[in-house]
Parts: sequence; structure tokens; C-alpha cells
Amino acid sequence: MNRFSIALMGIFLPLMVQPASAMLTIDGQPLHLADAVALAQKNDPWLRASLLEQQAYLASSQAAATQPDPVVSMGFANLPTDTFDFDQEPMTQFKVGVSQQFARGETLSLSRERLELMGSNEQHRRADRLALVEANVTGLWLDVYLAAESIRVIESDRSLFEYLVDVAQSSYATAVGRTRQQDLVRAQLELTRLDDRLARLRQQADNAAARLGEWLDKAPMAVIAGKAGTDGDAGKRSGATLPVLPVVAPEQFLRDEPLDDAWLGSLLTQHPRLRSLDNGIAVEQSGIALAEQKYKPQWGLNANYGYRDDDPVMGDRADFFSVGVTFDLPLFTDNRQDKEVQSAIARTEARRSDRVMLLRTLRAELNSQRANYLRLRQRRELYASQLLEQMREQAEASLNAYTNNDGDFAEVVRARIAELNTRIDALAIDVELVRVAAQLNYYLNGASYYNLAETGASS
Repeated sequence: MNRFSIALMGIFLPLMVQPASAMLTIDGQPLHLADAVALAQKNDPWLRASLLEQQAYLASSQAAATQPDPVVSMGFANLPTDTFDFDQEPMTQFKVGVSQQFARGETLSLSRERLELMGSNEQHRRADRLALVEANVTGLWLDVYLAAESIRVIESDRSLFEYLVDVAQSSYATAVGRTRQQDLVRAQLELTRLDDRLARLRQQADNAAARLGEWLDKAPMAVIAGKAGTDGDAGKRSGATLPVLPVVAPEQFLRDEPLDDAWLGSLLTQHPRLRSLDNGIAVEQSGIALAEQKYKPQWGLNANYGYRDDDPVMGDRADFFSVGVTFDLPLFTDNRQDKEVQSAIARTEARRSDRVMLLRTLRAELNSQRANYLRLRQRRELYASQLLEQMREQAEASLNAYTNNDGDFAEVVRARIAELNTRIDALAIDVELVRVAAQLNYYLNGASYYNLAETGASS
């Protein structure tokens, strides 16, 4: 076989090999990204627990708004101890009483509002959970996709490296060409390293699929489907195409220019985590109002009826009735009421500080992900416009040089490996762009899940 034939095969063989379509399946069916997110949100037990927590707070709020139950008392009064006769003494009587305590001030309504606020916080937590599930599941799905697509790319080139090994072996054995022993060893080594790389990628795909199974309640499987060339719709059916995930943000957010921190903060105001903390501040403020109610007296009413038997000679005795009012006097407030109010105020201020820190954290994370997104877009453009083509040209040039007795076989192998790595790097950039977009949408678009959180569609 002459070197011209080698050149032709080296150039055209990658084009002849139709790459397989990577996909993720569950129960034998293709698992698209949107389907994975929907399934994870549907099967999340945390959301069900949150709905139950909200129901519990609602029930407790109704109970908290109810006055204490009346207390009924019964007993004998002034019973003589010498005979225990009910009619011996005129003051002996059978008493029946009822008393009712009333809550201090507006304690009942404030307690109900406080518990309702605590229950409504579950709505914010569910909205955040839904957005977080989407971001996490997207990341894991992309991990599987990247590993499977990298396998596809490597396997599409593996036949070329096998062919180069065969050529090197033939050339070395016949002593027709300039192939040296080290060239043969290098080609065999690179083929072995490709096999090791494939094994590691399959391990990564399996691990990511297993972690994804935690969210889906069943483990999906990363596979490489049949030849795409045998079925023109295979890629569409398999879900092998990397999904487009636009960033839901104002146009100026994605411009490569400095942004005002206050403006970034305004983009985050509807984030469920911030709204949850705002709700927590309102809860603590209601705690202040509740503590202040303890300065007010607690009132109570009581009524008693005393039955007296006739005297020993059958003389009639009148029964007794009494009614009264009770109230306490909050006179010593320094060590009780004052301290409880101070405690409630301190907790409120602590929640406000938590909100400031959370806003700073969210803004910093948003800035970080935005910077990642902008730099990744620049890298993608560089790969698409220059680097991929340059690496292909370098691989072809090295092969042409070797064919014309002006190059080295080892350089041919290195150039092909470099081209392969560049294509995988470009794939990784595309995948990372989608991953970062999902993270940005978590910070910017979490409020979009409030309808689901309110209706409990995920339960």
C-alpha cells in the first residue's frame, strides 16, 4: 500500500464512519432533558412533605384563633366532718361552677396570622425547590450527555487509529516505508489510551446516571444507539441533540460590560429564597406584636351555683349563685415582658441581617455565573471560527507531510489526537454553556415556579 493511499484513507475514513447517536434511556424510552426535569419534580417527596407542612400550619392557625375551653367544676362545700350529713349545717352545699379565660388583647388574631405566615413560607420553599431541582437535574443530565457524546466522538475516530496501527505494522514488517519501531509503539499506545479513555467516560456516564436516578426514583441508562446513518431520524428520537436553554434575563445582562450591583439586586428580588426570608422577617415582626400583648391583663369570668338541702325539720333553704371576674396584673415586667419583647426584636433584626447576607451571596453567585457564561461564549466562538478548523488543517498537513517523505509518523498520530481532543473540548464548552444557563435561570427565574408551588401540581 503506497503512502498516497494512506493519505486518502486517513482523510476520508473519518467521513465514512457514521457516528452513533448517544442517548439516555429510562424503562427503554429516550429520556429528554425536559422529561427528566418534569419527572424529577413530579417524584420529589420533599414537595409533598412541604404541602403537608403548610396544611399543618393552616390547621394550627385555626386552632390558635380559638378561645380556651371553659372549665366546669363540681364539688361539696362546708360538709360537716362529724356526721357528713348534707342537711345538718345551713352552709353545706353542692356547687357547680363554670369559668372562662380570655386571651390577652389581640393574642388570638396575632397567633393566627403568625402561623398563616409560617405556612405561606412553604410556598416560597417549594418554588425554590422546584427551580433547584431543575438546575440539579439539568446538570446531571448534561454530565451523562457529555460523557456519552465524548464516547461517540472517540469511537467515531477509533477506527482511524486502528487503521493507522495496521498501516504501521505492515510498513514496519515489510520494511517498505519509513515506519520505525517507535512509530508502531506510539500508534499502539495511543490506541490503548483511547480504550482507557472510553472506559473512564463510560464510568463517568454510569455514575452520573446513578446520581440522576436519585431524583427520578429509578436509574436511567446511558447508551450509544445504532448508527445514525441507518436511520435519519435516530438523533431526533434519541434525544442526542444538545438542548437550547436561553437565559431568561434582560438583554443588557448578557452584554460584556459592567453592571450596577443595585440593578443586579433588583433582578434577584423575586428569588424564592429572598422571599422566604422576607416572610421570615414578617413572622418575627408578628412575634414582637405577640410579646407586646403580654403587657395586657388576661381576663376571666366565673359563675357558681350552690345547691342546699332542706334542714332536718324540712325547712326550706335557699340556693346560692355567685358570679365574678378575674384578671392578672402584669406589674413586674422588667424580667419577663420586657425581655420577651427585646428577644423578639433581636430575632427580627437577625433575620434582616440574614437577608442582607443572602442577597450578597446570590448577587456574587449571579456575577460569577454571568462571567462564566460570557467567557464560554467567547471560547465557543473561537473554537467555531478558528481552532477546530486549524486543528483539522494541522492533522491533514502532518499526514500530507508524512506522505511526501517530509514528516514523521508520530507527528501524524499526535496531530490526530490533538484534533480529537479539540473536538471534545468544543463539545464540553457547548455543554457547559447549557449548564451555566441553567444556573443563571435558577437565580433569575425562580419565581416562575410559584404557580406550581401554589397549586401543588408537583405533589
